[in-house]
Amino acid sequence: MEILISELVQARYGERLSAEAPDATWVVLHPDGGLTVGGQPVEPASLAPDIAFVSNDVFYGPVRACFALLEEWTSLRWVQSAAAGVEAPVFRTLLDRGTRLTRAHVTAVPIAEYVMQAVLTHFQQPQRWVEQKADREWQHRTFREIWRTTWLIVGLGAIGGEIAQRAKSFNATVIGVRRTPRGDEPVDELLSPRDLREHAPRADVIVLAAPSTDETRHLIDAAMLAAMKPGSMLVNVARGDLVDEDALLAALDQGIPEVAVLDVFATEPLPADSPFWNHPRVVMTPHSSGGGEGRVERAVDVFAENLVLWQRGGDLRHEFTLDDLPSASSTWLSEKLDDRRQSASG
Repeated sequence: MEILISELVQARYGERLSAEAPDATWVVLHPDGGLTVGGQPVEPASLAPDIAFVSNDVFYGPVRACFALLEEWTSLRWVQSAAAGVEAPVFRTLLDRGTRLTRAHVTAVPIAEYVMQAVLTHFQQPQRWVEQKADREWQHRTFREIWRTTWLIVGLGAIGGEIAQRAKSFNATVIGVRRTPRGDEPVDELLSPRDLREHAPRADVIVLAAPSTDETRHLIDAAMLAAMKPGSMLVNVARGDLVDEDALLAALDQGIPEVAVLDVFATEPLPADSPFWNHPRVVMTPHSSGGGEGRVERAVDVFAENLVLWQRGGDLRHEFTLDDLPSASSTWLSEKLDDRRQSASG
């Protein structure tokens, strides 16, 4: 059994994984895209891996090389992704040819912390204290509290649930929006998506944590933005196509919402001429809200558990099928893959 892992995973967790699969041959993907087995360089054509673990570091490193290998190796029977999203075209390719695909939900903790940081930063404006210190200015000032604010969280999966718990710990009122309620959501109220616009005027903070689907595309449109209250915030840690970006820019120019915190965009990487770069009411980050250091270890935990299940012939955790795939949309992963294809054809 041949298994592909990254150099980082091999260095940090190789002994643990080898204990779970002692008879496996480990193929190591290096940051430059090269491969080694037992420390010796090998060519992709000489290998026939059964399993590939696409860990978090790969998505921010040799992702093009990795995706090319996934497409090339028809021997693959199972691919474990450390990401929750599966919009990248390579995943459909794998499923089309019968390769099993599992994903992981390991970024909920850092994304929830990112959201709290973003809201606290906007409410407290800590940069003003930095400016006062630089100017040696001793001036008391007040700031806004999360206490008794109302949050509207759209999507209550792993990420939305973590955000809701943290907001409630600050004594905020949390309204959740979920298409199919389970009954254990950590919220004060639960709404159907059809009720979203009606309740938007209540929210001080609206957080988007829903998947990208045909139903959620441009969920935040001109009418929804017009319903938001003065002084409110919009935070998007989901997917860029949930927001009508032209409508958002127009609404921001009018002052409502007061600020938009955007970690995702309809086109990624964000084009250099995008007005979002310089808009005074936009706080933006390059699809990095899930970048907490603990995510790598949590993803290894999922892979290790599934590796044991695989060898026993059991069901795999977080398995994804063709029927579960969302509609195609542009993400930073599909952009990178498209870049690689264009380079290869050019």
